Amino acid sequence: MRTLIVFALVGFGAQLVDGALGMAYGVTSTSLLLVAGVNPATASASVHLAEVGTTLAAGASHWRFGNVDWKLVLKLGVPGAIGAFLGATALSALATDDAAPYMSGILLALGVYILVRFTIRPPRVATARKSPHGAKFLSPLGLVGGFIDASGGGGWGPVATPALLTAGKTAPRTVIGSVDTSEFLVALAASVGFLIGLGSEVLDPFTIGGLLIGGVLAAPLAAWLVTKVPAPVLGSAVGGIIIFTNARTILRALEAPGAVSLSIYVVIIAVWIAAVATSVTKVRRGTIPAEAASEKAVEEAEQARA
Repeated sequence: MRTLIVFALVGFGAQLVDGALGMAYGVTSTSLLLVAGVNPATASASVHLAEVGTTLAAGASHWRFGNVDWKLVLKLGVPGAIGAFLGATALSALATDDAAPYMSGILLALGVYILVRFTIRPPRVATARKSPHGAKFLSPLGLVGGFIDASGGGGWGPVATPALLTAGKTAPRTVIGSVDTSEFLVALAASVGFLIGLGSEVLDPFTIGGLLIGGVLAAPLAAWLVTKVPAPVLGSAVGGIIIFTNARTILRALEAPGAVSLSIYVVIIAVWIAAVATSVTKVRRGTIPAEAASEKAVEEAEQARA
């Protein structure tokens, strides 16, 4: 019972992050599972099996509110599913000792990306409710995003969402809704790959059930959180958490001397605090770039110009 509660808290926290940023459920939950001692392949498999349920619920909710472009879902999600299956197969073939630093390296890189992205240049905003992107752009993006997501324990949102937002051609609500909905295909394909590569006996129902329960319970609160906490501030804070937890895993795998580890931790914490402070200052002073303005504000500005 205690194990179920612990993993429910992990799923709850990860869903809060994902609901507020439109990304990082897998990155956050896998990072926390690795810290808890779960082996890399099992951690990624558990997260993706839980995501089959959470992404299905999220996709249904986005569809109900008109946030889904189904052509975008298919063009992005199908190659994403192929990449996820290949990534799950690759991770399942690695020994646990080899997989831990490899996965943490990917997660750390994604953490750095999230930290820098939301601190320095928050995503752009457009208003088009249908994506103009074709398969030439979406297929490679989905394939790479799916592979990283499964082999690294997360990354579908951090890869796909910023790429589409940065292009500035699709409304954020459509990007987030379509990426979340397409993630169901990615999670399903990754789960199949893990079940083939690992077998069902290595999967812990308490881990999967806890993540699923926590994620479902957090969904309403996440919807409220996104209206209260500016995305740049939350993104900087979450990026720091991901960097710190995965740097810890890598340093332990490398058996780094205590003095070296301590120095690295101090640098990470200092950069983390500076990033959060920078984001808070920008929000308070109103100096967040125009790209970070809300979709509603952009629509109002366009109506005023018309």
